[in-house]
Amino acid sequence: MLDVFGITDPRVRSVFLNSAIERRNLTLPPLADDGTRADETQGDLLRKHVTTGIEMGREAVEACLKDAGATLADVRYLCCVTTTGLLTPGFSALLIKELGIDRHCSRLDVVGMGCNAGLNGLTAVAGWAHDHPGELAVMVCIEACSAAYVFDGTMRSSVVNSLFGDGSGAVAVLSQGQQGQQGQLGQLGQHGEADKAVTEHGENIDPGPGLLRFSSCIIPEAVGAMRYDWDDDQGKFSFYLDPEVPYVVGAHAEIALDRLLDGTGLQRSDISHWVVHSGGKKVIDSVRANLGLTRHDVRHTTGVLKDHGNMSSGSFLFSYERLRNDACTEPGDHGVLMTMGPGSTIEMALVGW
Repeated sequence: MLDVFGITDPRVRSVFLNSAIERRNLTLPPLADDGTRADETQGDLLRKHVTTGIEMGREAVEACLKDAGATLADVRYLCCVTTTGLLTPGFSALLIKELGIDRHCSRLDVVGMGCNAGLNGLTAVAGWAHDHPGELAVMVCIEACSAAYVFDGTMRSSVVNSLFGDGSGAVAVLSQGQQGQQGQLGQLGQHGEADKAVTEHGENIDPGPGLLRFSSCIIPEAVGAMRYDWDDDQGKFSFYLDPEVPYVVGAHAEIALDRLLDGTGLQRSDISHWVVHSGGKKVIDSVRANLGLTRHDVRHTTGVLKDHGNMSSGSFLFSYERLRNDACTEPGDHGVLMTMGPGSTIEMALVGW
């Protein structure tokens, strides 16, 4: 990337080379006549958001349903989460048309909430699934982060450009009704093999862990620490990350976790599995330090960061998939899903196998 864009500023090069990211999926600007990368307008970026987003979203939904043993005909609720562009109609309508999902499918678009939004969307999906036992709900996070880049040579933009990558992840949620556990909302399913549940159409669906409860912690004094706002000089939207973000998030992680576990009878030491948003090396280190986690606890988080960068709202689903592929969970285990983003906000979910 440094070579492609001819970056020689040692400060910018240092940010890229010390990011703990080895590779990312990106949709680069087209080549100009002189061989350099063209300067994209906000309209160009929005078109990239749409075309890349539909392609990635379709692939993620189809792969998720295939691995869960379900079909497009099973989908009764579709939630689409994105922050990298504004569309009306949103991705939910576009994907229903693209995939040929039933026109009566209920839908929701969660737009502009940032990296924490995957768990905000999952909260809504779990609530719908709980009210519609046996009916399949799908959430897909679609983040074409390449459509949110500004190349202005500033350190503000360079930090963002060194971190985010394109990616889409989908998860299927199914409620099987009361299962003898208070607050059982649904079953998380994506990849791997486990005991099977059966939909009304007779298809086998891998249930995954149960979604037990959610918690949210907003930090109002840091409301401007992560923001996506208009840059008059560039004529496009630009993302800003305050350098203090990792430490602010880390300092509030324990508060959010205590809220999540309050009244459950569980202690932090009872949590066997951690699925944490790949927000960046400093964010992960800060969360680790404040929650007393080991490198092993966040191995999938750091692995996703290394292989994909920060994919905003969908990053935690990539880590969850790696946990599923590990086949290391046992009945009775508990896990925590954790995302962080603008607000500043920490979202958590407690899951149980």
